[in-house]
Amino acid sequence: MAAKFGPDQVTLPSHSSDPTSGHSAGDIYFNTTTNIAKTYDGTNWRQMSNEPFTATGGTVITSGGYKYHRFTSSGTFEVVGAPGTVEYLIIAGGASGGSRHAGGGGAGGVRNGTFTSLPIGTYSIVVGAGGATSGNGVQQEFLGNDGSISSFNNIVSAGGGGGGHNNGHGRSGGSGGGDGERTNTHPGGSGTSGQGNAGGGSGSGYGGGGGGGGAGGQGQRGAISYGHAGDGGAGTNTYSAWATATSTGVSGYYAGGGGGGGYQISNFSVGGSGGGGRGGADGSRLPTTGSANTGSGGGGGGQAAGAYAYGYAGGSGVVIARYAV
Repeated sequence: MAAKFGPDQVTLPSHSSDPTSGHSAGDIYFNTTTNIAKTYDGTNWRQMSNEPFTATGGTVITSGGYKYHRFTSSGTFEVVGAPGTVEYLIIAGGASGGSRHAGGGGAGGVRNGTFTSLPIGTYSIVVGAGGATSGNGVQQEFLGNDGSISSFNNIVSAGGGGGGHNNGHGRSGGSGGGDGERTNTHPGGSGTSGQGNAGGGSGSGYGGGGGGGGAGGQGQRGAISYGHAGDGGAGTNTYSAWATATSTGVSGYYAGGGGGGGYQISNFSVGGSGGGGRGGADGSRLPTTGSANTGSGGGGGGQAAGAYAYGYAGGSGVVIARYAV
């Protein structure tokens, strides 16, 4: 529809979304979905409102041409200016490792995307907790606890899958938990497509669980030799600019898998880059937790009773929104 001109007004052509053909630089239309006028600059449609995009919520940091809103606990993100484009990074809670010769916890799922025109309003932010420590301090077998989801405006990242125990399988999640020690090979828990990777499987020997899956790679298989536990899967450094700007992640990485637990101190496992907890060993090496606000998995428990047999907790998630300034 062509523009109409009257003595006191101009009526623009209207569409519910940006036209994809038949336009050239300088064209203008009214978007009936967002209630703003937009003009085409030859490459992109740009809003014409004089009211700038502004938002509140979380801890606000300006860096590298962006304003970041960092949420390390649940809250709200409120758009108070004109609608605008907002990119998001949503990382769920990592899982805990299983107890006794156990698999490491899987990392929380990682999702990134863009709201191309987020309207004025208030949006819920959920930051998932890490899976709680598993076990009871004796040489008994407990599966690791799954991490909790994180979400922003109904976009959900899946919590990590708990690590398996001596005779139990790792669970599926954003990234899957490592399988516990077994006498026959078995795969670890599966990851969620586009969010993470599978946990490491059990091997054909005794004494070591598989590593939990990470956002950047699958967990290592356990028991590839006697007493050998699998390392946690690598985290992702795709969002290192986000990590640096907001002082989150570990050395630019998020969502590493937890290491598997085993017998021998000489064959201990390590957690995946991004904060994955190391696995426990034979009573002289405790597991560790996944780092807070990274979505990383906790380490699997080793052989000895007490704290050594526990599967340690996963790290909590984080949600970050950013937009150009």
